[in-house]
Amino acid sequence: MTTDTALTAEQILIAAEDVLRRFGPAKASVVDVARVLGVSHSSVYRHFPSKAALREAVTRRWLDQAHFELAAISTDGNPASERLHHWLTTLFAAKRKKALDDPELFATYVVLVEENSALVAAHIDTLVDQISEIVADGTERKEFKLAHIRNTARAVFDATCPFHDPAYASTWSGPGIDDRFEAVWKLVLGGLKAK
Repeated sequence: MTTDTALTAEQILIAAEDVLRRFGPAKASVVDVARVLGVSHSSVYRHFPSKAALREAVTRRWLDQAHFELAAISTDGNPASERLHHWLTTLFAAKRKKALDDPELFATYVVLVEENSALVAAHIDTLVDQISEIVADGTERKEFKLAHIRNTARAVFDATCPFHDPAYASTWSGPGIDDRFEAVWKLVLGGLKAK
């Protein structure tokens, strides 16, 4: 049990994930989150002024979890082609793990993401910025041919959507998915490489 004065936003978000996993987004309520924490619902509202704000914070937390590891990969100093491959495989592995290890929560996140399109757009912009950084470095090192960096980065992101967009999650456990990923990767790399 948590006391009202010791309650943190992070504790609320963890409890909200648990409630969303158990009840789903349609039935989960702030009262349910407060009950799990052993506090009044007004304690939750001190941190999040509405149910929508709480759901948005849960969504942001979920989307942001990928950013830190991917940001480190995008600047690690290895050749750009290695970094980009590592970045893409890490993104795919993270999304696939969430979808396969906790399908109930993943399904809930898909619903929450649909409610928060501005957060999704910001998330995608962050990911495309990281790809842009790799592509720009690869171009500077003459690994990749000169192209419009941002458009190229977005094209890489779009071409690999079947491996990170939740709409494709049902295919991520299918046979040959890793081979399909590597085939797409080879096409992407072929399009990027300097002659």
